[in-house]
Amino acid sequence: MEIGVKSEHGSHHFSEKAAAMVTDVFASGVERGVLLMRHSARTFDPSIHDLLNKLTQHGRKLCSRLGEELPKDLTLKGYASPPSRCMETAEAIIQAHVDRGGAGARTRPVEALGVFYALDQQRMWKGLSSAPSLQHYVSQWFAGTVPGDVLIPAPLAVDLLLRVLQGKLQAPGAARQLDLCVTHDLTIYTVRHGVGLEAAPGAEVEFLDGLLLYERDSRLFMRDQRGNEVNL
Repeated sequence: MEIGVKSEHGSHHFSEKAAAMVTDVFASGVERGVLLMRHSARTFDPSIHDLLNKLTQHGRKLCSRLGEELPKDLTLKGYASPPSRCMETAEAIIQAHVDRGGAGARTRPVEALGVFYALDQQRMWKGLSSAPSLQHYVSQWFAGTVPGDVLIPAPLAVDLLLRVLQGKLQAPGAARQLDLCVTHDLTIYTVRHGVGLEAAPGAEVEFLDGLLLYERDSRLFMRDQRGNEVNL
């Protein structure tokens, strides 16, 4: 979940990096992948609840660019955190992919891609707002200094989310399929930290920044858009 206003125009390269990462992994012989990614550029209207902020026109263009650049022999399937900006991100990517000759299935909301780890959202928001950065708050969470009645234990949150992603990876599907799992930046920071994909400490999670889960040689891997990879 986002705190503070960020420029929406600094993330155009992340749609290109996401497409390049997916293309590279599938070109290596991988047949199935699950892309856990942040939603696209959105509005920051302080007069409404944060989860009601929608995608901007620029955000929709970023989605279209990503959908157009993904390999057209892939079937895309969409899952998203329930807020509209996440659902719209997956839907727009898939629609652009289909418009360019790819195959795609409908998107459905999945609660595990939302803030399921928050036990008290109001107190979580206060903690996020007072922290120097999201990275700092996530580090505090993993260190055990965030009260246990505010958030579930961070390692448990990572484990539960990985179970969901791995379940999708191993479910029956098309011969070559990519599942889009659209979430929020706090979730990306959390998983990235939890699996050890922080070779560049302090790097911000941009719009459409993602982590790709896949199997190779019967081993489970996760890769980020900066070229880092871990064997889970």
